[in-house]
Amino acid sequence: MSSKPLVLSDIRSRAGAFVAEWRDAEGYERGEAQEFVRGLLGVFGVSGRTAAVYEKRAQRSTTGRRGYIDALISGTALVEMKSAGEDLIAAEAQALDYMESLTENERPDHVITSDFRRFRLLDLTAEPGEQSVIEFDLDQLPSRVEGLMFLAGYRRTKFGSTEQENASIKAAQLMAGLYEHLEKTGYDDHQASIFLIRTLFCLYADDSGLWERDLFSRYIEERTSEDGSDLGAQLATLYQALNKPEDKRYGRDDDLLMAFPYVNGSVFGEAVDIPYFDRDSRQLLLQAAYFNWSSISPAIFGSLFQAVKDKKARRGLGEHYTTETNILKLIRPLFLDELEERFVKARAKKRDLEKLLEHLGSLTFADMACGCGNFLIIAYRELRALELRIHERLQELDPRRTQLSLDAESRVHVKLTQFYGMEIEEWPATIARTAMFLVEHQANQDVNLTLGYAVPMLPLQDSARIVVGNALRTDWTDVLTPDAGTFIMGNPPFLGHATRTNEQAQELRDVWQRKDIGRLDYVTGWYRKALDFFGEIPGRFAFVSTNSIAQGEPVPALFGPIFEAGWRIRFAHRTFAWTSEAPGAAAVHCVIIGFDREAKPKPRLFAYASPKGEASEIAAHTVNGYLVDGPNVLVEQRRAPLSPGLPDATFGNMPRDGGHLIIEAEEYGEVVADPIAAKYVRQYVGARELVRRQQRWCLWLADLDPADVRKSPVLRERIEAVREFRNASSASSTRGMAATPHLFGQRSQPDVRFICIPSVVSEHRLFMTCAYFEPDVIASNAAFKAGDPDGLLFGIISSSMFMAWQRAVGGRLKSDIRFSNTLTWNTLPLPAPEPPLRQKIIAAGEEVLEVRALHPERSLAEHYDPLAMDTALLKAHRSLDVAVDKAFGAKRTCKSEWERQRILFERYAEMTQ
Repeated sequence: MSSKPLVLSDIRSRAGAFVAEWRDAEGYERGEAQEFVRGLLGVFGVSGRTAAVYEKRAQRSTTGRRGYIDALISGTALVEMKSAGEDLIAAEAQALDYMESLTENERPDHVITSDFRRFRLLDLTAEPGEQSVIEFDLDQLPSRVEGLMFLAGYRRTKFGSTEQENASIKAAQLMAGLYEHLEKTGYDDHQASIFLIRTLFCLYADDSGLWERDLFSRYIEERTSEDGSDLGAQLATLYQALNKPEDKRYGRDDDLLMAFPYVNGSVFGEAVDIPYFDRDSRQLLLQAAYFNWSSISPAIFGSLFQAVKDKKARRGLGEHYTTETNILKLIRPLFLDELEERFVKARAKKRDLEKLLEHLGSLTFADMACGCGNFLIIAYRELRALELRIHERLQELDPRRTQLSLDAESRVHVKLTQFYGMEIEEWPATIARTAMFLVEHQANQDVNLTLGYAVPMLPLQDSARIVVGNALRTDWTDVLTPDAGTFIMGNPPFLGHATRTNEQAQELRDVWQRKDIGRLDYVTGWYRKALDFFGEIPGRFAFVSTNSIAQGEPVPALFGPIFEAGWRIRFAHRTFAWTSEAPGAAAVHCVIIGFDREAKPKPRLFAYASPKGEASEIAAHTVNGYLVDGPNVLVEQRRAPLSPGLPDATFGNMPRDGGHLIIEAEEYGEVVADPIAAKYVRQYVGARELVRRQQRWCLWLADLDPADVRKSPVLRERIEAVREFRNASSASSTRGMAATPHLFGQRSQPDVRFICIPSVVSEHRLFMTCAYFEPDVIASNAAFKAGDPDGLLFGIISSSMFMAWQRAVGGRLKSDIRFSNTLTWNTLPLPAPEPPLRQKIIAAGEEVLEVRALHPERSLAEHYDPLAMDTALLKAHRSLDVAVDKAFGAKRTCKSEWERQRILFERYAEMTQ
């Protein structure tokens, strides 16, 4: 078989010859079955001795009797022949009975039964509701070959299907086994990477129609000894041959070696040492060769293949890869939806369709943190699929349109050379380049199946331009040239301000050209680089990011420069759970944000009822940096409340004591047993004590009588321990506090009844969990406190409107809500309510407290459990919402958090102009 792909018309021609040969045959199972099957497989280019196993011994699961499978192509098809006129359904049942005795790699996904006159095809991969059985006569074979193209390695892949995911996981496990062997032998890691990539290419080529089916596995079986001693040398010979045109190879009299087509140096060029193999490792490679590699997803497999070098990740292969659904959330609104809409509008216009093809070929796509290339792979696949639909439509409009195979290559407008990537590590970058070859081949196969002409694949001509480098230390214009048709996309590293290294922090300072990078996430470096890359040029860019970039303090620092440079948010996905491809990584709460410099179309905003739920699109006019449909404002911290009349909320008391002024539950009895120390014991309340009603106390010594220290061993011991702790601190401010070891490091306890506000609230709470305390209760540094003389503060902070503001502009601790007086309370845009409305808010707040008081045995956590909230308490909060919504200017009670956030940003814009 030559390197030129089989053309559908050629296969039909072969099928016609096969029909003519067998039309008048007697159709005797024992005498003619194997010859018939060989001829049928030959129609699809299957001719190698190892491609199909004939008369394979197998055991029937129902009877235990042994028999023979007429022909088996491992992982692809089982063929069962019967004499003319026999029952094909019974033959199919017999074939399925044999399958139980096959190994996992051998089990096919199609069963073909025939009686020489008829064919019955069973697709074992069909999804529920899809047609799984096709029957046709021998004379119909030429018109039915599309349904049998899997025999030639052609597959209409069901992207994102369970079948494809499972196949990709199995394939990665096979490669992991090979890597483990190379690792144990001490083979150089770089050379192991090259060897694995070359082996992957050959395994895939064996099953996908790139060359004669199972040619690679035949080479291993025929040219290497069973003990594996010469396997490394023979593979080195083969890989060297694949890098040379046939007429320049050594050993041109070797028919088997010459059967392999020329690939080129992009995969097989670099010289490497010969790896060591033994009997077991040779068997590992043969197991991989018997697997059906045409069924994998390059995107999924690439993510998994990237993980094979990590021992922990190898144990959990299949758990860590980025789903295609999540990737499509970015590339669809960034460019694909628009291109598909353009196709729909041009369906009846040949010239417009041809212009769209030319447009596709003019675009550029780049992922500057590409990893193993998932975004590039899916983008290329989807664009090639769109291009194919355009060609189909042009053929419908102009049936005379020539479909000559020699013209096929020029008809492909979407080229690998339009795709760029940068990756800091060599191994994933190599995977990305190779995976792009694989997805290109799948796209070319679809062209053959659909339009009937073949796009030449070998030798490899184009390749995606994946470079190895640090994206934050590289000038992107050295990699590609920006223009209006450039799309930057990707999923840069998930590293928050607390987890980035010192080196990464310096990279951010250099990229942003500022010494103080505050709480900026590492991913924001890619946003800055995108701004620098485009300069004044229009274009588009979009990144997956941790949702912290759209919350709290980082928002003005990130979005201010973006908006000032003339960009707007074209689309955004609000917080959802992203499955990371990183080994060991859990689902991360992420957002996707895309930018352009265009006035149209209206921005698109996608929201999720829960992080793992489905997206719903919200009609939006302007999407701001908080991913809210509202005025494009940036909320900066304030030292005093924006709203007139709202009291200050201040930070609790910070002990800075090494724990020696704090009294835990198990210490309480010992401390109060000392009558002098007992005088100074106070209830101590932070977020956990407030919400869960846990008990802690502290020694509050603001009015300490020095004589009591001499009289009390407890006080003396604890105060001395505080002094030692502070003196040993590396912080000068803490050492300065050693002069007053009996006092909390920072203190501001009110002398009136106050409201206690937790510093952190569960993301699942519907309302803030606040409560009143008398001044003898000490608020800890895990809470905030505020005076509330008439109850207005309680009413406002207990409302859905405040929670909507808190979720929009507040920060997070992991995924939980973090209250901030300067960022969420002082910025709250509450217009001063008129006295009657103010009184309604206060009264509604009192009603909430009265309903809570009906069950004093319940903690606030129990009161506000979102799955079990008392209906009376929920009703009281809804009544409170009616009054508070009106105070913020809502014409009616809001139905959603998104509606409240729009109103809040409108008020904020008005009050800060």
